[in-house]
Amino acid sequence: MDMIKALDLKNLVTVAVNDVFEKMMAMEVKPSEEAAKELREGDRIVGSVSFAGEVNGNLCLQVSCDFARIMTAAMLGMGLDEVEGEEIKDVIGEVSNMIGGNLKSSFCDSGLSCSLSIPYITTGKDFKIDIKDWTRHERFLFCHDSQSILVEVYMKGN
Repeated sequence: MDMIKALDLKNLVTVAVNDVFEKMMAMEVKPSEEAAKELREGDRIVGSVSFAGEVNGNLCLQVSCDFARIMTAAMLGMGLDEVEGEEIKDVIGEVSNMIGGNLKSSFCDSGLSCSLSIPYITTGKDFKIDIKDWTRHERFLFCHDSQSILVEVYMKGN
């Protein structure tokens, strides 16, 4: 339990997000103070992966549907007009999986062995991710140009 509380999640998540966005989409992201209106009120997409083992938890990556389309075009080397719905879900799933994989490796390096689930996707405008019974919950906001990226991590020991 103490090991979970001692993790420098802010640094681990920041490094993982920067690494994935830069290497896979050639996008520079930086920490942000506030989520754009699209994440509070508009259509959005969430990619989630779960951790299971000595640490249990979840990582959720949330972006607007418009930004998800931009991310997909960048990652797949396509024009925005070529991007289709399933490709967007695949890219958001893969990005959340890569960020989650980076965190999993960091957890394991810290002595908290765990496995990572396959990603799952949620889309829409009227939903809430409920937080219950977690030892630790952290929210990290990033931006690329005017687009917001929200990464949430929920954790508890086994």
